[in-house]
Amino acid sequence: MKPSPLLALLALLSLTTAAFAGAAELTVTTKGGKGEAVADAVVTLIPLDAPVPPPRPDQRTEIAQENQEYTSYVTIVQAGSTVFFPNKDSVQHHVYSLSKAKKFELPLYNPGQAESFVFDVSGVVTLGCNIHDWMLAYLVVVPTPWFGKTDGLGAAIITAPAGRYRLQLWHPRMTATITEEITLAESPDNRREFTVALKAERRIRRAPAGKTGGYR
Repeated sequence: MKPSPLLALLALLSLTTAAFAGAAELTVTTKGGKGEAVADAVVTLIPLDAPVPPPRPDQRTEIAQENQEYTSYVTIVQAGSTVFFPNKDSVQHHVYSLSKAKKFELPLYNPGQAESFVFDVSGVVTLGCNIHDWMLAYLVVVPTPWFGKTDGLGAAIITAPAGRYRLQLWHPRMTATITEEITLAESPDNRREFTVALKAERRIRRAPAGKTGGYR
């Protein structure tokens, strides 16, 4: 008799739990070349010695259009997750991505709509709007549930099972992803600090209020 999907999921979670010794906490700090804190850097931990559990089916992720901006600038999800794109504005948008990891569009997307897509391929999905050129956001799809994003102080804290991982650090303005192998011990004192070189900010500036013609 073919096993049920629930039993298969429980078996995978059991194997994952057995493969790791216990919980560990990693603190990652990211700074720029002048010592400034770097926010919105994505830290990913990919396990090297154990299977990866699937995305939680009850987890809801959304990237809204609000005040003619995306919320938020950088969003991270595990591959296989569903992401909703609610239009919370009073104007239309034209959400799209031409990224290799996922190409899609929501043309003339009306206020109140909340379409969704499944993102099952790892990679960076760059989001734009064909109506409001300054609207820019990044959806980072990763093959693991253990990830974090640096805050305004340049810090991210990730709780994961102890074990060996491939750590990846990415930021929209970095020229290349930083990758290294680390071992997390059952301790709150796991720390890594990175100094990264950032390209110049080249985002399109938003026009002052009242100067966007019929697009507002």
